[in-house]
Amino acid sequence: MHWVYLVFAGLFETFWVVMLKLSHGFTRPLPTIATLVSMTLSFVLLSRALKVLPLGLGYAIWTGIGIVGTFVIGIVMFHDAVTLGQGLCVLLILIGIVGLRLM
Repeated sequence: MHWVYLVFAGLFETFWVVMLKLSHGFTRPLPTIATLVSMTLSFVLLSRALKVLPLGLGYAIWTGIGIVGTFVIGIVMFHDAVTLGQGLCVLLILIGIVGLRLM
């Protein structure tokens, strides 16, 4: 169950970062509320996962999910420009996440 908590914590991290952008510096109420709620959920789920998982492992996977998810959403939703080098580096992060889980 702790892995499920960790994955959802990472997904909520991705969501709150997107909502943070959409809040335009906390000037838009609904994205601001969504940011704060999803941030809280992300931290609560991370704390539950860290009851069982080692700190470094849990934190690395949590931030990795956030990095990869936010990177992809930035490209798809916000049309962020990406170079081949940037894409390869994020792919390495994804490989690292999978590797940490499998080891």
